[in-house]
Amino acid sequence: MSALRILVPVKRVIDYAVKPRVNKAQTAVETTGVKHSMNPFDELSIEESVRIREKKSAPGGVEDIVAFSAGPTKAQDILRTAMAMGADRSIHVEVKEGDDLEPLGVAKLLAKVVEAEKSNLVVLGKQSIDDDAGQTGQMLAGLLGWSQATQASKVSFLEGDKVEVTREVDGGVETLRAKLPMIITTDLRLNEPRYASLPNIMKAKKKKLEKKTLADYGIDGTRRLKTTKVIEPPPRQGGGKVEDVDGMISKLKELGAI
Repeated sequence: MSALRILVPVKRVIDYAVKPRVNKAQTAVETTGVKHSMNPFDELSIEESVRIREKKSAPGGVEDIVAFSAGPTKAQDILRTAMAMGADRSIHVEVKEGDDLEPLGVAKLLAKVVEAEKSNLVVLGKQSIDDDAGQTGQMLAGLLGWSQATQASKVSFLEGDKVEVTREVDGGVETLRAKLPMIITTDLRLNEPRYASLPNIMKAKKKKLEKKTLADYGIDGTRRLKTTKVIEPPPRQGGGKVEDVDGMISKLKELGAI
């Protein structure tokens, strides 16, 4: 098996524990003064890449783990976290706050990064928790013409550049087998990400963080979609009361539930 050169895209998103709120202009979700962190699915990707190296599960070994992010200056914080978790180095493409790339734009950018870094495995989250698009991995595989395995819950390496990926589907599990180079998107059951220790956080400060621009990769970040209005969902209405079981059954029949 070839030595793995792993690219792990990570995204800075509003922290999963924060309840998002629409801004006053109703044009987007309010981000000013809101806690941000690494997309949880991307944490799984970093963790899995580091485990592949630590467990020596790939016969050819791991040559390089590169964390990549396209976002505002503060996105460097999550890249430092990724390096503290075990990534060797990172690349940051500066994108102005509020000018986030669309999934296709991200996929085109990643295709250029893969080419520049000579990566043969891309491990990324199945979706980001801000837009929930779940498209980037599939689009990247299409642009590169690579094999893909989405929503991975287990990754195993076999002889001859073969990779086996198990994923959960309706009614059970599905096992896919493909050859490198390939794209893998991660799901929640894959692993439990580690916390970055203080010594590793200090070491991460000395690791290389390369700064790039969209122009360096020849990518146009112009958005093709325009958001016209963002509103919060209406508050949920409380259910009606019933006095006894017969009343509940009557109500269910009325609603067509039974």
